[in-house]
Amino acid sequence: MLRFGSVRHWRIGAVRSLSYGSSKNGVIGKMDMEQRVFGRTNQKVSVVGLGTWQLGADWGDVREEDALAVLDAAVESGVTFFDTADVYGDGRSEQLIGRYLRGRPDADIMVATKMGRRVEQDPALFTLDNFRAWTDRSRANLGVDTLDLVQLHCPPTPVFSSDAVFDALDTLVEERRIAAYGVSVETCEEALTAIARPGTASVQIIFNAFRLKPLEKVLPAAAEAGVGIIARVPLASGLLSGKYTRETVFPADDHRTYNRHGESFDQGETFSGVDFESGVEAAVEFAGLAPEGATPAQTALRWIIQQPGVSTVIPGARSPEQAHANAAAAALPPLSGATLEAVRDLYDRRIRAQVHHRW
Repeated sequence: MLRFGSVRHWRIGAVRSLSYGSSKNGVIGKMDMEQRVFGRTNQKVSVVGLGTWQLGADWGDVREEDALAVLDAAVESGVTFFDTADVYGDGRSEQLIGRYLRGRPDADIMVATKMGRRVEQDPALFTLDNFRAWTDRSRANLGVDTLDLVQLHCPPTPVFSSDAVFDALDTLVEERRIAAYGVSVETCEEALTAIARPGTASVQIIFNAFRLKPLEKVLPAAAEAGVGIIARVPLASGLLSGKYTRETVFPADDHRTYNRHGESFDQGETFSGVDFESGVEAAVEFAGLAPEGATPAQTALRWIIQQPGVSTVIPGARSPEQAHANAAAAALPPLSGATLEAVRDLYDRRIRAQVHHRW
């Protein structure tokens, strides 16, 4: 049976030498990166993964050759975890990943996809028959018999409390359509409901220096239950890179333009729900916390990596250079206690009132 993501046997938390080596086919070898056990599975994944929403749509146009170059740069940087969804470019992201991995059987990537956002958000549609159809489509897009991980893609809140839904997910595992399942959530309460389910392997949640609420209950509960945490929107849609000003304009087909106030989907997915103008000001202050030799974006990723309970963080990338830079955050020294305190203070002063009560 063809599956991506074979089991690794490296010591948890070990950071192997960050150097390139020659491979058997003469291609420059991959960099090594810390690997962590991924939830209720026997697999390990890189602490920095790759989010591939931007390779499908909603971040402006990305050419196919550029998308494949980003995937390659991530793999060469030591990334072993790709996150995608059936709705990203209506399957384009999955198809690109499948095409790339067929040409790189040595890559040993765990691919996490998602399902449930291509239909009306009606809890009654989250049925076994639909799950079979949705996963069949993703299996075809990725070119695999068994999907490594399928996540419910931020479904309506009642779905998380449905025994029938989780029975159906268990059936998909029994049928070997999927190896494991998890959930992607909007709120901490949804995450806690899913963590209580014995079959949930992972929870994907917005978690970054501008969204600290998961630290209170979600990360501790996940760690106790052995559930993996995938930290998404780690740079607050780019705010934490420190590259934007109040005058920055995004393309019309970029969600940072058309969903700034939650017009198309949950507002929290765009700039983590933070008002753009005040977020830019807070990001300037955050950039001042970056240690010597690290960019603000790398500092934001390093902050997430060292939070107890995080399995992997999934920044997106639109260029090979960005993919390499994101991955390099894994090799940074841990941030100091003073820096961690400064991040908390910044959040409390500038961000908390906007987001903490909502998600």
